[in-house]
Amino acid sequence: MLVSPPMKRTAVRNRKVGAGAILALGLISLFAAVPADARDDRLRFPILDAMSTPDAKAKLNGGVRFYFGPQKHAAPTRSMGEYTANKKTNFANKSDKDGCEWAFLSAAISLQERARQLGGNAVVNIRSVYKNVEFSSETQYECGAGTFIGGVALRGEVVLLP
Repeated sequence: MLVSPPMKRTAVRNRKVGAGAILALGLISLFAAVPADARDDRLRFPILDAMSTPDAKAKLNGGVRFYFGPQKHAAPTRSMGEYTANKKTNFANKSDKDGCEWAFLSAAISLQERARQLGGNAVVNIRSVYKNVEFSSETQYECGAGTFIGGVALRGEVVLLP
């Protein structure tokens, strides 16, 4: 008579997937899908509006003048180099314009502080930079607006004007 060897018993655990694990998996799936719909807009707003806000009037009064794009100005007596200020802000509870104006002000303050540090009294030929593409205008700046964050990068030359 032929006898077959006994079968090995393996321990099989009966696991129940908890509600927490299902919730975590759902949240991971949701956040993984968000980048597919992420916003990446290039917006343009008036420089005058951003420079006229109460915050801008209070914080940009330090004896440093700003010249956007090809605006005319006196010939500089000295150049201290070109600098870029790249500032981002949270767009939560802000309109695109409000968020962009806030980021613009932060970038302008950075340029003003750089000019003061170097002994300059003006920043000339200021232009917007978005993903390494420059936009030059006397009347508008460019802002990158995403789903949750937006930003403004300004590049200009710090100079000493007579």
